[in-house]
Amino acid sequence: MSVSNWHEALQHCYTHSLNYVLITVISVTGSTPREAGAKMVVTSTGQYDTIGGGHLEFVAISQARKMLTDTVQAPVLETFALSARLGQCCGGAAKVLFEANYCPAQPLTVFGAGHVAQALIPIIAQLPLAITWVDSRSDAFNGLPAFANVNTKVEEDPSAILADLPGHSWLLILTHNHQIDYTLAETALRKHDFRFVGMIGSETKAKRFDYRLAQRGLPCSKRTKLITPVGRLDIPGKRPVEVAVSISAQLITLLHQSETAPTDLITSKAKEENHDA
Repeated sequence: MSVSNWHEALQHCYTHSLNYVLITVISVTGSTPREAGAKMVVTSTGQYDTIGGGHLEFVAISQARKMLTDTVQAPVLETFALSARLGQCCGGAAKVLFEANYCPAQPLTVFGAGHVAQALIPIIAQLPLAITWVDSRSDAFNGLPAFANVNTKVEEDPSAILADLPGHSWLLILTHNHQIDYTLAETALRKHDFRFVGMIGSETKAKRFDYRLAQRGLPCSKRTKLITPVGRLDIPGKRPVEVAVSISAQLITLLHQSETAPTDLITSKAKEENHDA
């Protein structure tokens, strides 16, 4: 994702669970590089937009990163005189507000916007998750409710976005198409090392996919990382909402035991028939 301004940066940070500091020029007197209201976002490794450049911005970025390192919680208001001391000769002064934001949300990408996903998203949107919801169909999200921590994307080739996801992401593969499911699963397992990859389906589908992955040379150590059928074994039922509750329970378990390997702490929910995700 290309980020060109501070408000796009806020969405980027939320989606990718990045801690950041929002820097705002609150007021100015005299000559200054930017007017009151100018903003920028600073993370531990990047900065987006500008409060005017020069040494003022350099000092502001350094202070923001120190706040993140020290996990400063309260907003900080600083006054900077743009004099020779800051290496700037504007002669004015600026009051600058630093607001640190810490994102505990776990990034989760949900592929597929069918019946199960539509039942699932309103439940898991209440959890500390930064959700990216992806479907290949242009009308997939029409008429669906919006949630603050859910970013919807229409992608003709959903597997193409895997390379842009943070390494500690979780994946849920719930699409309407078995070939899309397979491509997502193989790409995720072969080229990446995501912490959790779950896929909806029957035991028969799981066995067929495992056989195809083996035939294509994927070692057992990688194939066993695919949690399928996804969901909790102790929650019965095959209605979309029942499957959604089953998957939600699995994610809640994972959230509370994040230091344990997913394949050790979670049992999959067996389903005789695949659902239209």
